[in-house]
Amino acid sequence: MAATERGWCLRELLRCFYSLFLPGLIVCGVLCVCLLIVLWGIRLLLQRKKKSGSASKTGKNQTVIAFFHPYCNAGGGGERVLWCALRALQKKYPEAVYVVYTGDADVSGQQILEGAFRRFNIRLTCPVKFVLLRKRYLVEDSLYPHFTLLGQSLGSIFLGWEALMQCVPDVYIDSMGYAFTLPLFKYLGGCRVGSYVHYPTISTDMLSVVKNQNVGFNNAAFITRNPFLSKVKLIYYYLFAFIYGLAGSCSDVVMVNSSWTLNHILSLWKVGNCTNVVYPPCDVQTFLDIPLHKEKTTSGHLLVSIGQFRPEKNHPLQIRAFAKLLNKKEAESLPPLKLVLIGGCRNQDDELRVNQLRRLSEDLGVQEDVEFKINIPFDELKNYLSEATVGLHTMWNEHFGIGIVECMAAGTIVLAHNSGGPKLDIVVPHQGERTGFLAESEEDYAETMAHILSMSAEKRLQIRNNARASVSRFSDQEFEVTFLMSVEKLFQ
Repeated sequence: MAATERGWCLRELLRCFYSLFLPGLIVCGVLCVCLLIVLWGIRLLLQRKKKSGSASKTGKNQTVIAFFHPYCNAGGGGERVLWCALRALQKKYPEAVYVVYTGDADVSGQQILEGAFRRFNIRLTCPVKFVLLRKRYLVEDSLYPHFTLLGQSLGSIFLGWEALMQCVPDVYIDSMGYAFTLPLFKYLGGCRVGSYVHYPTISTDMLSVVKNQNVGFNNAAFITRNPFLSKVKLIYYYLFAFIYGLAGSCSDVVMVNSSWTLNHILSLWKVGNCTNVVYPPCDVQTFLDIPLHKEKTTSGHLLVSIGQFRPEKNHPLQIRAFAKLLNKKEAESLPPLKLVLIGGCRNQDDELRVNQLRRLSEDLGVQEDVEFKINIPFDELKNYLSEATVGLHTMWNEHFGIGIVECMAAGTIVLAHNSGGPKLDIVVPHQGERTGFLAESEEDYAETMAHILSMSAEKRLQIRNNARASVSRFSDQEFEVTFLMSVEKLFQ
Protein backbone atom coordinates (compact mmCIF):
# COMPACT_ATOMS: atom_id res chain seq x y z
CA MET A 1 0.00 0.00 0.00
CA ALA A 2 2.78 2.43 1.00
CA ALA A 3 4.75 1.53 -2.14
CA THR A 4 1.69 2.21 -4.29
CA GLU A 5 1.19 5.60 -2.67
CA ARG A 6 4.83 6.48 -3.21
CA GLY A 7 4.58 5.49 -6.88
CA TRP A 8 1.45 7.59 -7.28
CA CYS A 9 3.17 10.63 -5.66
CA LEU A 10 6.15 10.23 -7.96
CA ARG A 11 3.90 10.08 -11.03
CA GLU A 12 2.02 13.17 -9.90
CA LEU A 13 5.29 15.00 -9.28
CA LEU A 14 6.58 14.15 -12.76
CA ARG A 15 3.21 15.14 -14.29
CA CYS A 16 3.40 18.47 -12.45
CA PHE A 17 6.97 19.03 -13.63
CA TYR A 18 6.06 18.32 -17.28
CA SER A 19 3.03 20.57 -17.07
CA LEU A 20 5.20 23.44 -15.82
CA PHE A 21 8.18 22.84 -18.10
CA LEU A 22 6.75 24.32 -21.28
CA PRO A 23 5.26 27.44 -19.60
CA GLY A 24 8.53 27.93 -17.70
CA LEU A 25 10.49 27.61 -20.92
CA ILE A 26 8.25 30.19 -22.57
CA VAL A 27 8.61 32.60 -19.63
CA CYS A 28 12.41 32.25 -19.69
CA GLY A 29 12.44 32.86 -23.45
CA VAL A 30 10.27 35.96 -23.11
CA LEU A 31 12.49 37.32 -20.33
CA CYS A 32 15.61 36.72 -22.44
CA VAL A 33 14.03 38.50 -25.41
CA CYS A 34 13.02 41.41 -23.16
CA LEU A 35 16.55 41.60 -21.79
CA LEU A 36 18.01 41.63 -25.30
CA ILE A 37 15.61 44.38 -26.32
CA VAL A 38 16.58 46.48 -23.29
CA LEU A 39 20.28 45.96 -23.94
CA TRP A 40 19.84 46.82 -27.61
CA GLY A 41 17.95 49.97 -26.63
CA ILE A 42 20.75 50.96 -24.27
CA ARG A 43 23.28 50.35 -27.05
CA LEU A 44 21.35 52.60 -29.44
CA LEU A 45 21.15 55.36 -26.84
CA LEU A 46 24.88 55.09 -26.20
CA GLN A 47 25.61 55.20 -29.94
CA ARG A 48 23.66 58.46 -30.21
CA LYS A 49 25.56 59.81 -27.24
CA LYS A 50 28.85 58.78 -28.88
CA LYS A 51 27.99 60.57 -32.14
CA SER A 52 27.02 63.78 -30.34
CA GLY A 53 30.12 63.67 -28.14
CA SER A 54 32.64 63.03 -30.92
CA ALA A 55 31.63 66.00 -33.07
CA SER A 56 34.27 68.75 -32.95
CA LYS A 57 33.75 72.50 -33.23
CA THR A 58 34.46 72.26 -36.97
CA GLY A 59 31.64 69.73 -37.39
CA LYS A 60 33.97 66.81 -38.11
CA ASN A 61 33.83 63.62 -36.09
CA GLN A 62 36.92 63.07 -33.96
CA THR A 63 38.08 59.68 -32.76
CA VAL A 64 37.72 59.44 -29.00
CA ILE A 65 40.37 57.24 -27.36
CA ALA A 66 39.77 56.37 -23.71
CA PHE A 67 41.94 54.66 -21.12
CA PHE A 68 40.37 53.02 -18.08
CA HIS A 69 42.84 53.70 -15.27
CA PRO A 70 41.06 54.50 -11.96
CA TYR A 71 44.40 55.00 -10.14
CA CYS A 72 46.17 57.10 -12.77
CA ASN A 73 47.76 59.36 -10.13
CA ALA A 74 49.63 56.49 -8.47
CA GLY A 75 53.35 56.29 -9.02
CA GLY A 76 53.81 52.70 -10.15
CA GLY A 77 54.94 51.00 -13.32
CA GLY A 78 51.36 50.64 -14.56
CA GLU A 79 50.99 54.41 -14.56
CA ARG A 80 54.21 54.79 -16.54
CA VAL A 81 52.70 52.48 -19.17
CA LEU A 82 49.58 54.69 -19.27
CA TRP A 83 51.46 57.96 -19.84
CA CYS A 84 53.87 56.47 -22.39
CA ALA A 85 50.97 54.89 -24.28
CA LEU A 86 49.15 58.24 -24.34
CA ARG A 87 52.28 60.02 -25.53
CA ALA A 88 52.82 57.47 -28.32
CA LEU A 89 49.21 57.72 -29.54
CA GLN A 90 49.23 61.52 -29.40
CA LYS A 91 52.29 61.58 -31.64
CA LYS A 92 50.61 59.35 -34.24
CA TYR A 93 47.01 60.60 -33.88
CA PRO A 94 47.26 64.25 -32.76
CA GLU A 95 43.75 65.05 -34.01
CA ALA A 96 42.05 62.51 -31.70
CA VAL A 97 40.37 63.27 -28.36
CA TYR A 98 42.02 61.58 -25.38
CA VAL A 99 40.14 60.57 -22.25
CA VAL A 100 41.31 58.97 -19.00
CA TYR A 101 38.73 57.52 -16.62
CA THR A 102 40.09 58.18 -13.13
CA GLY A 103 38.91 57.93 -9.55
CA ASP A 104 41.44 60.44 -8.22
CA ALA A 105 38.98 62.99 -6.86
CA ASP A 106 41.47 64.76 -4.58
CA VAL A 107 43.58 66.22 -7.42
CA SER A 108 42.90 68.20 -10.57
CA GLY A 109 43.73 67.04 -14.08
CA GLN A 110 46.60 69.50 -14.25
CA GLN A 111 48.03 68.15 -10.99
CA ILE A 112 47.82 64.60 -12.38
CA LEU A 113 49.79 65.63 -15.48
CA GLU A 114 52.35 67.47 -13.36
CA GLY A 115 52.71 64.35 -11.21
CA ALA A 116 53.36 62.26 -14.31
CA PHE A 117 56.15 64.64 -15.31
CA ARG A 118 57.61 64.80 -11.81
CA ARG A 119 57.63 61.04 -11.27
CA PHE A 120 58.25 59.70 -14.77
CA ASN A 121 59.73 62.60 -16.70
CA ILE A 122 56.85 62.32 -19.20
CA ARG A 123 55.07 65.33 -20.69
CA LEU A 124 52.15 64.90 -23.11
CA THR A 125 51.89 66.88 -26.31
CA CYS A 126 48.06 67.09 -26.52
CA PRO A 127 45.31 67.81 -23.97
CA VAL A 128 43.73 65.00 -21.97
CA LYS A 129 40.19 64.99 -20.61
CA PHE A 130 39.88 63.37 -17.20
CA VAL A 131 36.50 61.75 -16.47
CA LEU A 132 36.00 61.45 -12.71
CA LEU A 133 34.66 58.15 -11.40
CA ARG A 134 33.09 58.64 -7.96
CA LYS A 135 32.46 54.94 -7.33
CA ARG A 136 36.11 53.86 -7.30
CA TYR A 137 35.59 52.48 -3.80
CA LEU A 138 33.78 49.57 -5.49
CA VAL A 139 37.12 48.16 -6.68
CA GLU A 140 38.96 48.64 -3.38
CA ASP A 141 40.05 45.30 -1.95
CA SER A 142 39.26 46.51 1.59
CA LEU A 143 35.55 46.50 0.70
CA TYR A 144 35.61 42.74 0.15
CA PRO A 145 37.31 40.88 3.03
CA HIS A 146 35.99 37.64 1.52
CA PHE A 147 35.52 36.68 -2.15
CA THR A 148 37.78 39.62 -2.98
CA LEU A 149 38.37 38.69 -6.64
CA LEU A 150 34.67 38.34 -7.35
CA GLY A 151 33.76 41.47 -5.39
CA GLN A 152 36.32 43.66 -7.14
CA SER A 153 35.39 42.27 -10.56
CA LEU A 154 31.68 42.92 -10.03
CA GLY A 155 32.57 46.35 -8.66
CA SER A 156 34.58 47.07 -11.81
CA ILE A 157 31.44 46.41 -13.91
CA PHE A 158 29.53 49.10 -12.01
CA LEU A 159 32.54 51.42 -12.23
CA GLY A 160 32.77 50.74 -15.96
CA TRP A 161 29.07 51.53 -16.32
CA GLU A 162 29.64 54.88 -14.59
CA ALA A 163 32.48 55.57 -17.02
CA LEU A 164 30.39 54.58 -20.05
CA MET A 165 27.51 56.81 -18.99
CA GLN A 166 29.81 59.84 -18.90
CA CYS A 167 31.77 59.25 -22.11
CA VAL A 168 31.33 56.72 -24.90
CA PRO A 169 34.65 56.40 -26.76
CA ASP A 170 35.43 54.95 -30.17
CA VAL A 171 38.48 53.11 -28.84
CA TYR A 172 38.58 51.79 -25.28
CA ILE A 173 41.78 50.51 -23.68
CA ASP A 174 41.80 48.93 -20.23
CA SER A 175 45.28 49.63 -18.89
CA MET A 176 44.77 48.43 -15.31
CA GLY A 177 43.52 44.87 -15.67
CA TYR A 178 39.75 45.30 -15.22
CA ALA A 179 38.79 42.67 -17.81
CA PHE A 180 35.12 42.62 -16.81
CA THR A 181 34.70 46.11 -18.29
CA LEU A 182 35.65 44.85 -21.77
CA PRO A 183 32.28 43.24 -22.74
CA LEU A 184 30.48 46.30 -21.33
CA PHE A 185 32.29 48.72 -23.64
CA LYS A 186 32.35 46.35 -26.61
CA TYR A 187 28.75 45.15 -26.72
CA LEU A 188 26.88 48.04 -25.08
CA GLY A 189 29.20 50.90 -25.99
CA GLY A 190 29.96 49.59 -29.46
CA CYS A 191 33.66 50.36 -28.93
CA ARG A 192 36.74 48.72 -30.32
CA VAL A 193 38.39 47.42 -27.18
CA GLY A 194 41.96 46.63 -26.23
CA SER A 195 43.69 45.71 -23.03
CA TYR A 196 47.18 45.95 -21.59
CA VAL A 197 47.54 43.20 -18.99
CA HIS A 198 50.13 43.74 -16.28
CA TYR A 199 49.04 40.81 -14.16
CA PRO A 200 46.16 38.34 -14.66
CA THR A 201 43.44 38.73 -12.04
CA ILE A 202 43.74 34.99 -11.46
CA SER A 203 46.49 32.65 -12.59
CA THR A 204 47.26 28.96 -12.64
CA ASP A 205 49.87 29.67 -9.96
CA MET A 206 47.13 30.97 -7.67
CA LEU A 207 45.13 27.82 -8.35
CA SER A 208 48.13 25.67 -7.44
CA VAL A 209 48.64 27.59 -4.16
CA VAL A 210 45.05 26.78 -3.11
CA LYS A 211 45.21 23.23 -4.46
CA ASN A 212 48.40 22.48 -2.52
CA GLN A 213 47.00 24.25 0.58
CA ASN A 214 49.93 26.67 0.82
CA VAL A 215 49.64 29.84 2.88
CA GLY A 216 49.89 33.07 0.86
CA PHE A 217 48.76 36.68 0.96
CA ASN A 218 45.64 35.58 -0.98
CA ASN A 219 45.20 32.23 0.81
CA ALA A 220 44.62 32.58 4.55
CA ALA A 221 46.03 30.03 7.00
CA PHE A 222 42.58 29.02 8.33
CA ILE A 223 41.62 27.93 4.78
CA THR A 224 44.80 25.91 4.24
CA ARG A 225 44.15 24.03 7.50
CA ASN A 226 40.66 23.00 6.40
CA PRO A 227 40.46 20.54 3.45
CA PHE A 228 36.76 21.31 2.88
CA LEU A 229 37.30 25.09 2.72
CA SER A 230 40.28 24.52 0.41
CA LYS A 231 38.11 22.49 -1.98
CA VAL A 232 35.35 25.12 -1.91
CA LYS A 233 37.87 27.87 -2.64
CA LEU A 234 39.42 25.83 -5.44
CA ILE A 235 35.99 25.39 -7.08
CA TYR A 236 35.38 29.15 -6.67
CA TYR A 237 38.74 29.91 -8.29
CA TYR A 238 38.06 27.55 -11.23
CA LEU A 239 34.64 29.10 -11.85
CA PHE A 240 36.07 32.61 -11.58
CA ALA A 241 38.92 31.73 -13.96
CA PHE A 242 36.37 30.50 -16.52
CA ILE A 243 34.30 33.71 -16.33
CA TYR A 244 37.45 35.84 -16.34
CA GLY A 245 38.55 34.07 -19.52
CA LEU A 246 35.20 34.78 -21.20
CA ALA A 247 35.44 38.48 -20.30
CA GLY A 248 39.02 38.77 -21.49
CA SER A 249 38.29 37.04 -24.78
CA CYS A 250 36.10 40.03 -25.75
CA SER A 251 39.23 42.09 -26.32
CA ASP A 252 40.07 42.89 -29.95
CA VAL A 253 43.72 43.52 -29.05
CA VAL A 254 45.58 42.07 -26.07
CA MET A 255 48.99 43.27 -24.93
CA VAL A 256 50.90 41.60 -22.12
CA ASN A 257 54.00 42.85 -20.37
CA SER A 258 56.10 39.68 -20.10
CA SER A 259 56.51 36.06 -21.11
CA TRP A 260 55.10 34.99 -17.75
CA THR A 261 51.90 37.02 -18.25
CA LEU A 262 51.66 35.80 -21.85
CA ASN A 263 51.60 32.16 -20.79
CA HIS A 264 48.80 32.75 -18.27
CA ILE A 265 46.68 34.95 -20.55
CA LEU A 266 46.92 32.45 -23.41
CA SER A 267 45.82 29.73 -21.02
CA LEU A 268 42.87 31.73 -19.64
CA TRP A 269 41.68 34.00 -22.47
CA LYS A 270 42.62 31.75 -25.41
CA VAL A 271 43.07 34.67 -27.83
CA GLY A 272 46.52 33.90 -29.20
CA ASN A 273 45.73 35.40 -32.61
CA CYS A 274 45.49 38.94 -31.18
CA THR A 275 47.91 38.76 -28.23
CA ASN A 276 51.38 40.32 -28.24
CA VAL A 277 54.15 40.86 -25.72
CA VAL A 278 54.77 44.59 -25.29
CA TYR A 279 57.45 45.17 -22.68
CA PRO A 280 56.65 48.10 -20.38
CA PRO A 281 58.49 51.37 -21.07
CA CYS A 282 61.46 52.06 -18.85
CA ASP A 283 63.28 55.38 -18.98
CA VAL A 284 66.58 53.58 -19.37
CA GLN A 285 68.35 56.45 -21.15
CA THR A 286 67.95 58.75 -18.15
CA PHE A 287 69.60 56.15 -15.91
CA LEU A 288 72.25 55.25 -18.46
CA ASP A 289 73.63 58.77 -17.99
CA ILE A 290 74.92 57.75 -14.55
CA PRO A 291 78.67 57.00 -14.87
CA LEU A 292 79.96 53.56 -13.88
CA HIS A 293 83.69 54.20 -13.84
CA LYS A 294 83.94 54.04 -10.05
CA GLU A 295 82.20 52.59 -7.00
CA LYS A 296 79.23 54.64 -5.92
CA THR A 297 79.85 54.79 -2.19
CA THR A 298 82.89 55.33 -0.04
CA SER A 299 81.39 55.25 3.47
CA GLY A 300 79.30 52.11 3.06
CA HIS A 301 76.75 50.46 0.82
CA LEU A 302 73.20 51.55 0.02
CA LEU A 303 70.55 48.92 -0.78
CA VAL A 304 67.35 50.14 -2.43
CA SER A 305 63.93 48.71 -3.21
CA ILE A 306 61.54 50.24 -5.77
CA GLY A 307 57.87 49.30 -5.83
CA GLN A 308 54.44 50.32 -4.62
CA PHE A 309 53.64 49.37 -1.05
CA ARG A 310 51.23 46.59 -1.95
CA PRO A 311 51.01 43.24 -0.08
CA GLU A 312 52.19 41.15 -3.03
CA LYS A 313 55.47 43.11 -3.20
CA ASN A 314 56.47 41.33 0.03
CA HIS A 315 58.47 44.17 1.60
CA PRO A 316 58.63 42.30 4.95
CA LEU A 317 60.90 39.73 3.29
CA GLN A 318 63.33 42.52 2.36
CA ILE A 319 63.47 43.83 5.91
CA ARG A 320 63.87 40.38 7.47
CA ALA A 321 66.58 39.41 4.99
CA PHE A 322 68.35 42.72 5.62
CA ALA A 323 68.22 42.14 9.37
CA LYS A 324 69.73 38.70 8.85
CA LEU A 325 72.43 40.27 6.69
CA LEU A 326 73.30 42.75 9.45
CA ASN A 327 73.71 39.85 11.85
CA LYS A 328 76.32 38.48 9.43
CA LYS A 329 78.07 41.83 9.15
CA GLU A 330 80.54 41.51 12.00
CA ALA A 331 81.64 38.04 10.93
CA GLU A 332 82.13 39.06 7.32
CA SER A 333 83.54 42.55 8.03
CA LEU A 334 81.06 44.32 5.78
CA PRO A 335 81.01 48.15 5.65
CA PRO A 336 78.04 50.17 7.03
CA LEU A 337 74.78 49.27 5.27
CA LYS A 338 71.48 51.08 4.79
CA LEU A 339 68.23 49.86 3.21
CA VAL A 340 65.95 52.42 1.54
CA LEU A 341 62.45 51.34 0.50
CA ILE A 342 61.13 53.63 -2.25
CA GLY A 343 57.55 53.39 -3.43
CA GLY A 344 54.13 54.91 -3.95
CA CYS A 345 51.13 54.84 -1.63
CA ARG A 346 47.76 54.73 -3.39
CA ASN A 347 45.47 54.92 -0.36
CA GLN A 348 45.16 54.53 3.41
CA ASP A 349 45.68 50.76 3.19
CA ASP A 350 49.11 51.32 1.63
CA GLU A 351 49.97 53.92 4.28
CA LEU A 352 48.94 51.45 6.99
CA ARG A 353 51.19 48.86 5.34
CA VAL A 354 54.15 51.26 5.55
CA ASN A 355 53.49 51.80 9.26
CA GLN A 356 53.46 48.02 9.76
CA LEU A 357 56.82 47.80 7.97
CA ARG A 358 58.22 50.50 10.25
CA ARG A 359 57.09 48.48 13.26
CA LEU A 360 58.69 45.35 11.79
CA SER A 361 61.98 47.24 11.47
CA GLU A 362 61.71 48.26 15.11
CA ASP A 363 60.89 44.72 16.22
CA LEU A 364 63.98 43.43 14.38
CA GLY A 365 66.14 46.24 15.78
CA VAL A 366 67.10 47.67 12.37
CA GLN A 367 65.01 50.85 12.39
CA GLU A 368 68.14 53.04 12.33
CA ASP A 369 69.32 51.32 9.14
CA VAL A 370 66.00 51.28 7.24
CA GLU A 371 64.41 54.33 5.59
CA PHE A 372 61.11 54.79 3.74
CA LYS A 373 60.74 57.21 0.83
CA ILE A 374 57.13 57.60 -0.31
CA ASN A 375 55.93 59.22 -3.55
CA ILE A 376 59.27 60.91 -4.13
CA PRO A 377 60.05 62.99 -7.27
CA PHE A 378 61.83 61.41 -10.21
CA ASP A 379 65.07 63.32 -9.63
CA GLU A 380 65.27 62.06 -6.07
CA LEU A 381 64.65 58.48 -7.25
CA LYS A 382 67.43 58.83 -9.80
CA ASN A 383 69.79 60.14 -7.12
CA TYR A 384 69.13 57.13 -4.87
CA LEU A 385 69.75 54.71 -7.72
CA SER A 386 72.98 56.49 -8.62
CA GLU A 387 74.23 55.86 -5.08
CA ALA A 388 72.94 52.32 -4.58
CA THR A 389 75.02 49.17 -4.78
CA VAL A 390 72.18 46.60 -4.62
CA GLY A 391 68.59 46.79 -5.87
CA LEU A 392 66.18 44.47 -4.05
CA HIS A 393 63.00 42.88 -5.39
CA THR A 394 61.02 40.22 -3.49
CA MET A 395 57.64 39.74 -5.20
CA TRP A 396 56.79 36.15 -6.07
CA ASN A 397 55.76 35.85 -9.73
CA GLU A 398 56.19 39.53 -10.47
CA HIS A 399 54.58 40.04 -13.87
CA PHE A 400 57.48 42.20 -15.09
CA GLY A 401 59.36 44.61 -12.83
CA ILE A 402 60.04 48.10 -14.18
CA GLY A 403 61.90 48.95 -10.98
CA ILE A 404 64.31 46.09 -11.68
CA VAL A 405 65.07 47.41 -15.16
CA GLU A 406 65.63 50.92 -13.79
CA CYS A 407 68.06 49.55 -11.23
CA MET A 408 69.99 47.67 -13.92
CA ALA A 409 70.11 50.74 -16.19
CA ALA A 410 71.39 52.84 -13.30
CA GLY A 411 74.18 50.36 -12.68
CA THR A 412 72.71 48.89 -9.50
CA ILE A 413 73.28 45.16 -9.08
CA VAL A 414 69.85 43.53 -8.96
CA LEU A 415 68.80 40.81 -6.55
CA ALA A 416 65.30 39.75 -7.64
CA HIS A 417 62.88 36.94 -6.88
CA ASN A 418 63.54 33.73 -8.79
CA SER A 419 60.16 33.67 -10.55
CA GLY A 420 57.92 35.44 -13.06
CA GLY A 421 59.14 38.20 -15.35
CA PRO A 422 62.47 38.82 -13.59
CA LYS A 423 63.46 35.19 -14.09
CA LEU A 424 62.12 34.79 -17.65
CA ASP A 425 62.71 38.21 -19.23
CA ILE A 426 64.93 40.56 -17.23
CA VAL A 427 67.65 39.02 -15.07
CA VAL A 428 68.85 36.74 -17.84
CA PRO A 429 72.38 36.34 -19.24
CA HIS A 430 73.49 38.88 -21.83
CA GLN A 431 75.82 37.34 -24.41
CA GLY A 432 76.46 34.57 -21.91
CA GLU A 433 77.42 36.94 -19.06
CA ARG A 434 75.70 37.47 -15.69
CA THR A 435 73.40 40.51 -15.36
CA GLY A 436 72.16 40.07 -11.80
CA PHE A 437 71.13 37.61 -9.11
CA LEU A 438 67.97 35.69 -8.13
CA ALA A 439 66.84 34.36 -4.75
CA GLU A 440 63.75 32.94 -3.05
CA SER A 441 63.99 32.49 0.71
CA GLU A 442 65.00 34.89 3.46
CA GLU A 443 68.27 33.04 3.91
CA ASP A 444 68.92 33.08 0.14
CA TYR A 445 68.52 36.85 0.02
CA ALA A 446 70.78 37.45 3.02
CA GLU A 447 73.52 35.16 1.69
CA THR A 448 73.35 36.61 -1.85
CA MET A 449 73.48 40.19 -0.55
CA ALA A 450 76.52 39.29 1.50
CA HIS A 451 78.09 37.66 -1.57
CA ILE A 452 77.48 40.75 -3.76
CA LEU A 453 78.89 43.13 -1.14
CA SER A 454 81.98 40.98 -0.61
CA MET A 455 82.84 40.91 -4.32
CA SER A 456 85.61 43.10 -5.66
CA ALA A 457 84.69 46.46 -7.16
CA GLU A 458 85.99 45.25 -10.53
CA LYS A 459 83.74 42.17 -10.51
CA ARG A 460 80.73 44.27 -9.56
CA LEU A 461 81.54 46.72 -12.35
CA GLN A 462 81.58 43.89 -14.87
CA ILE A 463 78.09 42.74 -13.83
CA ARG A 464 76.80 46.32 -13.89
CA ASN A 465 78.09 46.81 -17.43
CA ASN A 466 76.49 43.54 -18.56
CA ALA A 467 73.16 44.56 -17.01
CA ARG A 468 73.25 47.96 -18.68
CA ALA A 469 73.96 46.47 -22.08
CA SER A 470 70.91 44.20 -21.76
CA VAL A 471 68.19 46.79 -21.01
CA SER A 472 67.91 48.61 -24.34
CA ARG A 473 65.01 46.29 -25.31
CA PHE A 474 62.98 47.89 -22.49
CA SER A 475 63.37 51.52 -23.59
CA ASP A 476 60.58 54.05 -24.13
CA GLN A 477 61.31 54.05 -27.86
CA GLU A 478 61.00 50.27 -28.13
CA PHE A 479 57.71 50.39 -26.22
CA GLU A 480 56.26 53.04 -28.53
CA VAL A 481 57.07 50.99 -31.64
CA THR A 482 55.61 47.70 -30.34
CA PHE A 483 52.60 49.38 -28.68
CA LEU A 484 51.58 51.27 -31.83
CA MET A 485 51.99 48.13 -33.96
CA SER A 486 49.77 46.19 -31.55
CA VAL A 487 46.92 48.73 -31.32
CA GLU A 488 46.89 49.48 -35.06
CA LYS A 489 43.99 47.07 -35.49
CA LEU A 490 41.82 49.28 -33.26
CA PHE A 491 42.14 52.20 -35.68
CA GLN A 492 41.44 50.39 -38.96
